[in-house]
Amino acid sequence: QVLPERLAEGKPGQGVLSSFFTNNQKCQLMLLKTLETNPYVKLLLDAMKHSGCAVNRERHFSCEDCNGNVSGGFDASTSQIVLCQNNIRNQAHMNRVVTHELIHAFDHCRAHVNWFTDVRHLACSEVRAANLSGDCSLINEIFRLHFGLKQHHQTCVRDRAILSILAVRNISKEVAQKAVDEVFESCFNDHEPFGRIPHNKTYARYAHRDFQNRDRYYSNI
Repeated sequence: QVLPERLAEGKPGQGVLSSFFTNNQKCQLMLLKTLETNPYVKLLLDAMKHSGCAVNRERHFSCEDCNGNVSGGFDASTSQIVLCQNNIRNQAHMNRVVTHELIHAFDHCRAHVNWFTDVRHLACSEVRAANLSGDCSLINEIFRLHFGLKQHHQTCVRDRAILSILAVRNISKEVAQKAVDEVFESCFNDHEPFGRIPHNKTYARYAHRDFQNRDRYYSNI
């Protein structure tokens, strides 16, 4: 319902390099910068490759127009990340969207996720994406005028996960909340592949360094 071209055609939308519309060009350039420079994304790309799911920019990303205010999505049927070129506002926004969707792609790679039949599976991945993508960073919450609450990060993760579920599933808010509550503790504490909650780019760089050295540590045991 939020990716109209895919619903109508039953196939992936235009590839990243196949269109020259202004929005598409901007989307492509921002995506390229994100893939080359963002520490969250660089770690996730390495983790995907390490798990046997290497990511190809032209194959696995597509810049498209989307309905509503959706910024992006993971199309499990094609293993493709959709970037909503009409809604992604700037480079920082692109960084968060790509990170968020790559977490879904990583979950899809490492586990048998029933995206369409088990809302708890979707809820778990949405909790992880909200927790690890930087979407609930202090600066983002200040821009949303949400701050100063006890355990604020957990509250933000829960709320963002519920909103994401409601954006892609035709279910009640109560059902979404129940699914998030049931999986929250275990999925909030699952920090793979970061090993920690990366609250900012510095944390993400440290996490990437640790991931790159992970096999070296194991080999010395």
